[in-house]
Amino acid sequence: MPRRPTRTVPTVILHGWQVASPDHWQNWLAGELRSAGREVRFPDLPTPEHPDLGSWLAALWDTLAGLPDDGFDVVCHSLGSVLWLHHATQRASTPKPSRVALVAPPSPSLGTIELASFFPPPVDVDAVRGAADGTVLVGGDADPQCPEGIADAYGRPLKMATTVIPGGAHLNVESGFGQWPAVLDWCGRDNLAFIA
Repeated sequence: MPRRPTRTVPTVILHGWQVASPDHWQNWLAGELRSAGREVRFPDLPTPEHPDLGSWLAALWDTLAGLPDDGFDVVCHSLGSVLWLHHATQRASTPKPSRVALVAPPSPSLGTIELASFFPPPVDVDAVRGAADGTVLVGGDADPQCPEGIADAYGRPLKMATTVIPGGAHLNVESGFGQWPAVLDWCGRDNLAFIA
């Protein structure tokens, strides 16, 4: 049986609020993709301890510059997922990715003062569908950053199927997600489905 081809498109990785641990799965993923010869754009979004939506959008748009339309993937975690939702409503002439994975976005009702410019996030079904060829939503159960659950907070409002990872919590180092083979597998496949 012939071996399935591996996806080789560039990948943009967007981190969340505060500086992620070096052991976070996003850092591991970037290293794995680079080791496989993939182009990875993993920007240090400005002032991660006190994020500002305007400066994060500007950094995202700089990161997307020059990427081929329908020829790259985006993997977001936590506040990076909320950033993508804002981008989807304001994307103007930036290139459009093939696929986007929104992982563990924090609750729209979180109420954290430092994140005020990001909330409430725009929940615009048509904008999200138009911002990429396909988008998946992935979250952990019992996520302290999304107590109502990812399906209620984002899946139903966005009319999007949601993959819930049992025991995943916020899908970060603290919940055991330093290395995360499922996200690497998603990056290496051409189809949209996220297989937990």
